[in-house]
Amino acid sequence: MHSPLARAVETAQLINQQLKVPAVLEADPDLREAEFSRYLQGLPYWQIPLRRPLWFVHKAKRGLLPGDESIDVMGGRVLNVVRRLAREHPQETIGVVSHADPLNAAWILLDGRAHNEREMYRRGFEKAGMIALEMAGDKPKSWEYSAPPQVEKPGSAAA
Repeated sequence: MHSPLARAVETAQLINQQLKVPAVLEADPDLREAEFSRYLQGLPYWQIPLRRPLWFVHKAKRGLLPGDESIDVMGGRVLNVVRRLAREHPQETIGVVSHADPLNAAWILLDGRAHNEREMYRRGFEKAGMIALEMAGDKPKSWEYSAPPQVEKPGSAAA
């Protein structure tokens, strides 16, 4: 199961190619990126405070602005997909590919941490990071974050 956005589809396909028996890949809109990200798209991070002033409100308290989601809502939609899949496919291993903010929000909900901006980035997902989540029925039983493997960066062509 993956987000319908192209970068998540590509990641799901790359993972699927490594499986002995490829899985059926399906998109689920509840795994999409944070809605507020559309407002921020197209700008380098350093320009966001200058050119997207609503960013300050978003950082102060997620969910206050139209199109912005609280941590409860964003993480909840990811965990709802996981719960549904656990009910529909008991005893199976399932992969879910989403994006950093929704996954961070789900992790906050699992840990029972405060629902604030500091927690969104205190233990943030790195690109290609994952949480192994064990379910007991449709209830989370245990979870553990795994950082992505360290990959040596290729040398530049000029070196």
